Amino acid sequence: MARWYIIHAYSGFENKVRDSVLAEAERMGLTDFVEAVEVPVETVTEVKRGKKVQAERKFFPGYVLAKLTMTDDVYHLVKNTPKVTGFLGSSGKPQPISEAEAARILNSKEEAAARPKTEIRVDYEIGDQVKVLEGPFASFNGVVEELDFDKARVKVSVSIFGRATPVELDFEQVERMK
Repeated sequence: MARWYIIHAYSGFENKVRDSVLAEAERMGLTDFVEAVEVPVETVTEVKRGKKVQAERKFFPGYVLAKLTMTDDVYHLVKNTPKVTGFLGSSGKPQPISEAEAARILNSKEEAAARPKTEIRVDYEIGDQVKVLEGPFASFNGVVEELDFDKARVKVSVSIFGRATPVELDFEQVERMK
C-alpha cells in the first residue's frame, strides 16, 4: 500500500530530486512503487522594477513529498538519489504522514495555483530613495514614508517647490534608486 513520505533534500534542488527519483524509478522498473513525487509550491506576486511579476515559491523549502510503497529497493532508490539527505522520521526509519496531512499540503498547493496569493513584495522599504516612474509626478524623486500592502500603495514624500509633499502611488509606479 502506498503512503506519503517526506524526503529531505538540499534546499534549491527539490525539482532535481523529484526528477531524479522519477527517472531512477523508471530505469529500475519500480514505477509501480513510486506513485507520485511532488514539490509543494505557491504563486506569489512581486513588484520588481515597477512591474508586477508572478513568481513560484516553494512553501516547504528543502522538502519533497512522495507517495511510495516502501520496499528495500524503493528506500535505497530514494536514499541514494543525489542531493537527498534522508526521510522525515526518527531513528533512520522513514515515517509516513497521514493521508489527511498530505491532502492538506497538496490542497494548499492546488488552492495556491487556482488563486494566486496576494502576497506582494517590493524592492524598497521605508526610508529608501525612490524615483516616480509614471503619473503626474513622473521623474520626481522622493523618500518612502509608508507601505500599504493591503491596498498595494506607497506613500512617497516628494519635493515640490521646495516643500516636502506626501504623494500616494501604486507599488509599480515607483522604483528604488540605485
